[in-house]
Amino acid sequence: MPSVLIIDDERPIRQTLREILEYEKFTVSEAENGQEGVEMVKAQKFDVVLCDIKMPKMDGIEVLEKIQDITDVPVVMISGHGNIDTAVEAIKKGAFDYISKPPDLNRLLVTIRNALDRSNLVKETKTLKKKISKTYDIIGESPAIVQIKEMIEKVAETDARVLITGENGTGKELVARWLHELSNRASNPFIEVNCAAIPGELIESQLFGHEKGSFTSAIKQRKGDFEQASGGTLFLDEIGDMSLSAQAKVLRALQENKITRVGGEKEIPVDVRVVAATNKKVIEEIENGDFREDLYHRLSVILIHVPPLRERLEDIPLLVEHFADDIARSQGRAAMPFSEEAIQELQTLRWTGNIRELRNVVERLIILSDKEVSKKDVELFARPLK
Repeated sequence: MPSVLIIDDERPIRQTLREILEYEKFTVSEAENGQEGVEMVKAQKFDVVLCDIKMPKMDGIEVLEKIQDITDVPVVMISGHGNIDTAVEAIKKGAFDYISKPPDLNRLLVTIRNALDRSNLVKETKTLKKKISKTYDIIGESPAIVQIKEMIEKVAETDARVLITGENGTGKELVARWLHELSNRASNPFIEVNCAAIPGELIESQLFGHEKGSFTSAIKQRKGDFEQASGGTLFLDEIGDMSLSAQAKVLRALQENKITRVGGEKEIPVDVRVVAATNKKVIEEIENGDFREDLYHRLSVILIHVPPLRERLEDIPLLVEHFADDIARSQGRAAMPFSEEAIQELQTLRWTGNIRELRNVVERLIILSDKEVSKKDVELFARPLK
């Protein structure tokens, strides 16, 4: 049942509110002054707080401010006829709403239910953010991973362009996402473009957009990823697979902070932080004529190399625990334990697919093993490439 705390120095008001709310199946607690109410909020969780405005020693505005320092529970102010202006001031300071004395039953219940809806939405948002941050967490305590985390913290708040290198499956996208999440652009879009997955003839339209009629299938105007990411971060994944002509246009966009849509003439200003990633050895690509050296220098203000899993085997226990917990949560069951011998066996494998492969193997082992993942299970189901 939803819980409501009533803070009011008038016993009859508290009693009236209690009778109404208990009849409506709410759990009700009372505090006869502001200090007691603040202490109760510190000690336990409530879904809604009803707080009188005019009280001795500590008035409702001060109580509101102290509660807001403790929690984000919605606070509904209780105002006498002469306190309406103060009630409006309280709303400006963060109160959810106010009700007048004597309380109107319908108004009271509608206000409390609206406050509960807001409270539930806040809880759901927090849960979702935790899930998202957990999904994109960079797991590991090896020296290489610690160095990457420190680099991200230093670089994230700047607009410096970053080039992330590393094999497939090492977690380059996680690095890009954390650069965005810790930046001043975090509230703006993070747009990801997989340059390897888009046909060469469409990459320019994808990045820069196109005008209606600029080519056969251009039936309407489209904003490109540079425009959509304006104010935020554009992540160019596998940029080593981009055509030389598209590279030239990306270079121009980085130089001038302007783009032109395919089939258009108007220059459009864009404010984008570009983070790029590749699994290729860029210097070799430049020597072979497959990657523009000037673009490389534009992108590589900061270089971050993500090591393969075989170079950070000490992180495997933490990664296995993380994946096992994540899989258990998604399936709504307790995490399956891995024996110490099973972990040690996992640390002997080659992991050519890196973190992505490890995650798949952990899920496979959880599905196929009984009660605990053993060394034998790893030998049977991990299918190492030897």
